[in-house]
Amino acid sequence: MQKVLFVGLEEEEFRAITARTNIRTVFHSSLPGVRVYDGTLWAEREHLAAMTQVSHVIFHGIFADDLDLMAALALWGGPCLPNPRGMMDCRLKLPCLVRALEVSRFDGLPRGYVSTNAFFPTDEVRVAKWGNWHCGENKARFDSLWSAQEPTLIEDFIPGQSVRVMMVGEQVWQMHLEGDDWRKSIHHGESRFMEPDSALVEDTKAIKAHFGLELIANDYIIGKDGTPYLLEVNHIPSITCFPQVRQAYIDMVVEWIKVRVEGA
Repeated sequence: MQKVLFVGLEEEEFRAITARTNIRTVFHSSLPGVRVYDGTLWAEREHLAAMTQVSHVIFHGIFADDLDLMAALALWGGPCLPNPRGMMDCRLKLPCLVRALEVSRFDGLPRGYVSTNAFFPTDEVRVAKWGNWHCGENKARFDSLWSAQEPTLIEDFIPGQSVRVMMVGEQVWQMHLEGDDWRKSIHHGESRFMEPDSALVEDTKAIKAHFGLELIANDYIIGKDGTPYLLEVNHIPSITCFPQVRQAYIDMVVEWIKVRVEGA
């Protein structure tokens, strides 16, 4: 029995994918209850507490408590897009960054760390980052004493151009990120495509392969002297900001289903 569990996608993308495939599905826009049982995966039925066995998983979303589900999918070991071990290894931002910096050519940005209720004194402009959300949230610029309310990454502030290199399968784009202040995001209305930098593309490919992910988006700051620095790895990047990226994602999922599910 072939049945695909979709987790986290918007219903519009789910409908676009299933319109081009011939599969049985279970769809959850948020996290479902699951059970791994003797090598099989079971998930809550839509709108029901009862569970049904599923054979494949498509996951695209970020939730406050999704790490255990990623670990369960990795424990199950069945076909899942993206690779659940890669998602699990990237879900927490600081450990993910540390792992990525082992691979990246652009690891030269000075960084520090401060734990909850501790202080970080400085007379230079620095950036504090905390939590595990993206999109420019949970970060602040400071130039005196930082009092941490939770574990916090500290970076030197580098003026320059913020860019994102994104890969969906083998397709790649580079975006110039914009914002209303020093914080930049792909979701800003003036963010746009730009000519890809070959060195950043190769760096992103290396990190993507390192984590075994099928899609990835790396954020870099390019200093005023032209030096790039890796800032962040996005394991579930937004696919809705640009129609070309959304279509590439849908095409990738449809092809994965045709090979892995319909061809099984």
